[in-house]
Amino acid sequence: MAPQVFPLSQTPITAHSFNADRSQVAVSFNSHEAQIFSWSGSQWTLNATLAEHDKPITSIDWAPSSNRIVTASQDRNAYVWQETPDPETGSLIWKPTLVLLRINRAATHVRWSPKEDKFAVASGARAIAVCSFDPENNWWVSKLLKKPIRSTVLCVDWHPNNVLLAAGTADMKARVFSAYIKEVDAKPAPSVWGSKLPFNTLCGEYASPAGGWVHAVAFSPSGDVLAFASHDSSMTIVYPGGTMYNIKMTSLPLVTLTWTSEQSIVAAGHDCQPYVFSGSEGGWEPIGTLDDTSAPKSASARPGVPGKLNKSAAFATFQSADSRGQSSIAASSDTKLLTIHQNTITSVRPYEEQGGVVTKVTTSGADGRLIIWDTNEVSALATKLATLSV
Repeated sequence: MAPQVFPLSQTPITAHSFNADRSQVAVSFNSHEAQIFSWSGSQWTLNATLAEHDKPITSIDWAPSSNRIVTASQDRNAYVWQETPDPETGSLIWKPTLVLLRINRAATHVRWSPKEDKFAVASGARAIAVCSFDPENNWWVSKLLKKPIRSTVLCVDWHPNNVLLAAGTADMKARVFSAYIKEVDAKPAPSVWGSKLPFNTLCGEYASPAGGWVHAVAFSPSGDVLAFASHDSSMTIVYPGGTMYNIKMTSLPLVTLTWTSEQSIVAAGHDCQPYVFSGSEGGWEPIGTLDDTSAPKSASARPGVPGKLNKSAAFATFQSADSRGQSSIAASSDTKLLTIHQNTITSVRPYEEQGGVVTKVTTSGADGRLIIWDTNEVSALATKLATLSV
């Protein structure tokens, strides 16, 4: 099935997240507001705006069971939004609840835990705020994971057991922490990451091979494997107590990833297309892309990049061969990429699942587009994309 393309905006999409039945999506257009779009007929229509932050929203996550939205922002705050009846009109409105983050730098990333009773907020304060609800005061309180983080935390992801938390940081490390809160969590069962798990226990620390910021981190569906992508154009897959595979890419860096099964990962970033990686404890490799870039698409489907100057055909041909590996390029399309996304992909999220395998994913990008991809439609790579090291 061909990818479904929805141009939501002319401005970058910083983050997006769908509700449980995929009838609504919350997005941030690199501003202090989050917009909620509803599917209406054949298009997305705006039906609500979440306006409480006073600086750009950096991350959004929508809890499928409780139907709560959490937003994090550069204003050092996070809010939990829940639909409640308006006392005057009786209609449902989104009401924010305060979160006491106790951080003095921007919040960079946020994710609900699997049971939706906690969420984790990454920050530039060299700390992760693990938040739980305080019913007495009707707000969310936080406990901070600090040691041994030495720089901005860029991404977080929860283990299926609701206790372990993975984090990628600008000190070039991916770490696994215990985020156990006695008042909230039952005692977790032993796992490959350890058995004694008091709060802030460091269960694993893994360095980016060539010293790049860790932009994305994610546990496999079982929680027994960790993957992270770094700014050194590498993807690393960690089997705790066993092997660590590093895939060195020849493309631009990846900034977001998601597991689609225990043997498959979809990752994307500055190359403007989602790559598919496949493997097991015996080895990993990139097997293709969800975007067929073998031929230019129509001008209507693939608009040019605003702000680029026109260049001579000869210079455009040379530049294309150098940066994109194309042997020739039409003068009329010298500002168009061969990918559907025309700028960096900022977020990739699971969209549809069947039998424990993610069959569709969504991506949003700095080109203002939201795209739904079929994970079974993998196009072969035209050139060798990466090398594997152990």
